[in-house]
Amino acid sequence: MITLEELARDLGMKPDELIKESLETFLRHKLKVIESELFLLYRRYGVRDVQEFDRMVQEGKFHEEDAFEDYFKFDNLEAERDLILEYLDKL
Repeated sequence: MITLEELARDLGMKPDELIKESLETFLRHKLKVIESELFLLYRRYGVRDVQEFDRMVQEGKFHEEDAFEDYFKFDNLEAERDLILEYLDKL
C-alpha cells in the first residue's frame, strides 16, 4: 500500500498540499453531485429552494403526502451543500 508521504514525494508535493488539494477536489465533486440533485428537484416542482417548496405545499399546490419524501431530500441536500461550501471556504 502506498503512503501519503510516498505519493506526495512522487508528485513533487508536500503531504499537506496533497491533502488540501485532495479534499478540495473531493468536496467540489460532491458539491456538483448535490447541486445536480437539487436542480432536478427544483425543476420537478418549479421552485428555487426548500422554503418556496414548503410554502407551495402549505398553499396546497402540492399534496403533502406526495411531496413528503422530497421535502426531506430537499432539506438534507441544501444542508449538505451549505456545509460543503463552509468547508471549501475554510480550505
